[in-house]
Amino acid sequence: MKKRSIITIIAGVAILTAGAMSVTVTAQDEYKLIRRFGKVERVISSPGISLKVPFLETAATLPKQTLLYDLSPSDVITRDKKTMICDSYVLWRIEDPLKFAQTLNSSLESGESRINTAVYNSTKNAISSMSQDEVITSRDGELSEIVLNSVKDNMTQYGINLLEFETKQLDLPDDNKEAVYERMISERDNIAATYTAEGNSEAKVIRNTTDKEIAIKISEAEKQAEILKAEGEQEYMKILAQAYGEEERSEFYSFVRSLDALEKSMSGTDKTVILSSDSPIAQIFNGES
Repeated sequence: MKKRSIITIIAGVAILTAGAMSVTVTAQDEYKLIRRFGKVERVISSPGISLKVPFLETAATLPKQTLLYDLSPSDVITRDKKTMICDSYVLWRIEDPLKFAQTLNSSLESGESRINTAVYNSTKNAISSMSQDEVITSRDGELSEIVLNSVKDNMTQYGINLLEFETKQLDLPDDNKEAVYERMISERDNIAATYTAEGNSEAKVIRNTTDKEIAIKISEAEKQAEILKAEGEQEYMKILAQAYGEEERSEFYSFVRSLDALEKSMSGTDKTVILSSDSPIAQIFNGES
């Protein structure tokens, strides 16, 4: 009786063990590779519970989600023989798990090694075909597109899909930065000096033109003023001639002009005037003229 119970328990355990080994669970973000004697028989890509032959088949897991591979910073040389440091990363995914398993033995490390070699070589070739200035201006996406297009098709043979390549940093070595900065400053200073010289030259032309126009206008104004002044004096003399043309008026005019001359001669604080008796002014005051 005891022996039968033990056999029953052992049989039950064996059945449970076989049942557990015949079931595999696939999560949403993974593939399941079902192997028989080391060879992949089938790939389970849909999430859920699947069956396999216990003891004969085993299940291995590969990630389905997008993976990040961070490349080590490396030196690259531009077309004009300038050294730069490129620090980049790649986003990738296992697109064909069967091909990935067959070519890389399901090893993520092997996949990253192939990505590292291909991306580094492509980056080096792309930058070596550009000048340093072109490399700097291509950081807005042009360089990433060149590298990705060069490598992407090559990775399909391993069941890998490269989704994105980006440079985190594309800079100069520390010992070259100072020289480059000084050259950039010198170039900007030369450009600024050129703009300043052109501005001064243009300003001089404008000033000369303006001064010439002002001189012409002043000359014309002075000429017009002289004309008006001459016309005024002419009209003044004409009026005087008409006013004092008669003898009586002429004498009065002479009297007024004599008084004006007398007034101008009385300068300073001394207002005393001594006239001789035969002076025209004295004769006027004495009523002799």
